[in-house]
Amino acid sequence: MPRIPYKNLTQTDEMAEKLEMSTAEIGLSVRTTNCLEEKGIFTVHDLLNCTRADLLSISNFGEKTLEEVYRSLEKIGFFRASRSPASGAVDPAENRQESLA
Repeated sequence: MPRIPYKNLTQTDEMAEKLEMSTAEIGLSVRTTNCLEEKGIFTVHDLLNCTRADLLSISNFGEKTLEEVYRSLEKIGFFRASRSPASGAVDPAENRQESLA
């Protein structure tokens, strides 16, 4: 049985912890968190599985709120595929059928 290098195991654990974080823990405003929770989006994992259209269909959730989500996700290490972390831009899942893009 092959062993998983410790470094890779640690990175996997860190990713799992980030995905399990609640939307309230990633620095979103109370209003944004409430909008997401009303739609059943409680964790980063839930959020990353939403498309941009899904999010923009939420009542009182517009482009500025979407940008707030992108910035908060960037702070914990999730970036848009079309933008690198070096560019300072955010959007963690753009290449997943326009997820959050």
